[in-house]
Amino acid sequence: MLSARYFIAYSLFMTLIVVASNFLVQFPLAGTLGGINLADLLTFGAFTYPVAFLVTDLTNRQFGPAAARKVVFVGFIAGVLLSVLLATPRIAIASGSAFLVGQLLDITVFNRLRRQSWWKAPLMGSLIGSALDTVIFFSLSFAPAFGLLGPNDEFAIAAAPILGVMTAEAPRWISWAIADFSVKMLIGIIMLLPYGALMTVLRPMPQAERTA
Repeated sequence: MLSARYFIAYSLFMTLIVVASNFLVQFPLAGTLGGINLADLLTFGAFTYPVAFLVTDLTNRQFGPAAARKVVFVGFIAGVLLSVLLATPRIAIASGSAFLVGQLLDITVFNRLRRQSWWKAPLMGSLIGSALDTVIFFSLSFAPAFGLLGPNDEFAIAAAPILGVMTAEAPRWISWAIADFSVKMLIGIIMLLPYGALMTVLRPMPQAERTA
């Protein structure tokens, strides 16, 4: 059973990450890399959001999937409320849907792999969850097919070279999605370091092993 102390701690961490990501997503990276304008591809929020998967995975490892889902729902509520205040209704719907589905998928994948090599569950859970998160968020936010959720961002749907360098063109939001997922993969790998370091501290409780 997830104690109140741990539930509050994990929920606060999750809320902090969601708040930070919703704030930092407003600030594009500055400068260029190989002739690519980084401001056209990424915001600082792309570097903080993947940490949410670390919080989910640690909760899942220690207390099991039911406890992890409770923490995710706290983050979902915080994310939706912040998105309503900071963004358009369409972005709020996209952000909340992507977060909830991506995190719940991460919990399922993690739980399936938790008895394999220590790195497989957190890495595969975060990568698969991040992939679905990215597809849902950018599709609902910018794809014309979901225009019923709100007006399209003309800058986002305008054709541009993919990632700013390829000869092929696509709506600009496609490049944003590719760059965003690339960063999520990188951060997902990096997050194995704190996860591995905390494994000996946050040992699985009996109920976590029973629900695996």
